[in-house]
Amino acid sequence: METKKLLFILVATLSLATGLTSCHGSKIQSDASGTFEATEVIVSSEANGKILSFTAEEGSSLEAGQLIGTIDSTQLYLKKKQLLASVQAVQSRRPEISKQIASLQQQIATQKTEKHRFENLVKAGAANQKQLDDINSGLAVLEKQLIAQQSSLSTSDRGMIEDAAAFRAQIDQLNDQLAKCRIVNPLSGTVLTKYVEPNEVTAQGKPLYKIADTGNMKLRAYVTNGQLSEIKLGQTVKVYIDKGDNDMKEYSGKIEWISDKAEFTPKTIQTKDERANLVYAVKIAVKNDGLIKIGMYGEVKFN
Repeated sequence: METKKLLFILVATLSLATGLTSCHGSKIQSDASGTFEATEVIVSSEANGKILSFTAEEGSSLEAGQLIGTIDSTQLYLKKKQLLASVQAVQSRRPEISKQIASLQQQIATQKTEKHRFENLVKAGAANQKQLDDINSGLAVLEKQLIAQQSSLSTSDRGMIEDAAAFRAQIDQLNDQLAKCRIVNPLSGTVLTKYVEPNEVTAQGKPLYKIADTGNMKLRAYVTNGQLSEIKLGQTVKVYIDKGDNDMKEYSGKIEWISDKAEFTPKTIQTKDERANLVYAVKIAVKNDGLIKIGMYGEVKFN
């Protein structure tokens, strides 16, 4: 009996000490708690081929827009050279319309001069009307020939321009594919997992690495139905992490999401109301100074 009594006193003393440490050591009465998470992005290959270089390492920090690798683009480059040569060949075959119609234009000009001369001769009675009519007929034929030649040459020129435009569109496609052979990191963050190594062959859509935006963390906490009236979107709150030795580090956070559906309390989460049956998840955005890690526990105070 005495042994049971002593054990009861010991348990009660330990519970009281734990409670005092929680309340007075950290000096924080939190309204909710949860774990930190970050926006994770799986970066996949946008090209097919052998990975020539890949510098991303797990745990390393990368900047947005940073070049971290290249994929073999030899065949794409050679195809681009072929298309550029095709454009040059088309351009060289384009007709020089002004030069090719110059002869007809000269003949028309000569015929018009002759027509003017014979008109004067006919008026003077030195030539007959038949000669002037023949000149007018010949002039009409030359002008029709000029119109037909201009139309033919213009049609041929337009066709070649369209051919060159089609080749240029293919070159633009190749330029886009060549750009995708450069592995460019899409956002600033920390590499969580890498899936490939240099000299491996990759394919379009194959994951290369996973990166998380650890500069902007989110605390997923849970609140009871009674606490919903105390919070709102955009509200500034205080977030705390454990620094050790019963010390807490404070951060400023902002509520950016409140779930519209209740769920059962996760086993590892404690709320203000001693694990109510149903709770609501909230996400609180926190600017990270490097101390907050993914999966770390945090506490939040709404007021």
